[in-house]
Amino acid sequence: MRATSFPRLGVGIGWRPEIDLTVERLPDVDFVEVVAENIAPGDVPESLRLLRDRGVPVLPHGVSLSLGGAEPLDMARVEHLAAVAEALDAPMVSDHVCFVRAGGLDAGHLMPLPRTRDALDVLVANVQQAQQTLPVPLALENVAALIDWPGAEMTEGQFLAELVERTDCRLLVDVANLYANARNIGTDPAEFLATLPLERLAYVHVAGGVERDGLYHDTHAHAMPDAVLGLLGDLCARVDPPGVLLERDDDYPPDAELAAELAAIRAVLA
Repeated sequence: MRATSFPRLGVGIGWRPEIDLTVERLPDVDFVEVVAENIAPGDVPESLRLLRDRGVPVLPHGVSLSLGGAEPLDMARVEHLAAVAEALDAPMVSDHVCFVRAGGLDAGHLMPLPRTRDALDVLVANVQQAQQTLPVPLALENVAALIDWPGAEMTEGQFLAELVERTDCRLLVDVANLYANARNIGTDPAEFLATLPLERLAYVHVAGGVERDGLYHDTHAHAMPDAVLGLLGDLCARVDPPGVLLERDDDYPPDAELAAELAAIRAVLA
């Protein structure tokens, strides 16, 4: 199976202001991803303009749409994501299968959804509403969870597969989040990968984390564990991913260590 209809992105890294010079000088960075909420469409950072001038795709990644929330979609956030996409000439945007806000409170965290028909109906409606405003395709990412809601009516793979079928969205598969969920809530990685419509795969996230008090935390502040690279290999055995992106959000290592992680990703892809 090959996802030949989507852009070939290659191997990339998450652009952050703290490592802007690092990202510019790292060898063989094929694309980057930026947190959309941190970008002002009318004042794109010089580093991102430089990368765009080099022909490096820059993909906006939203963290606040709260597409799974039961409250009305905040269209100002959708419109901001759309404006960032246009400012960066991005081929797609992304956000998460989660909720962020409820009852007037903002969790400041990507909260997993209950895997029920009712929750899926709400998610589908919000995704379809967002798609009407966004100027480019929307990819949606599986999130890491520390707890699992009771009363699940389907597996996470089935939930995502039906979401794709009903909205025609693309998939952003985070194998680090899959690893976290396997550790924390018993998700079966093989069933997850076998159930997903991988022909809709836009690209893949990898990242590091750490175990604390018996739970695995997807920190984006540690090196990738071998098990995450192993899951990337399992995914690659099923599909040729259009792109794989390394996320790092804190405790940034020397350039050489980031370059080594990108090389490890390329080795798995090869």
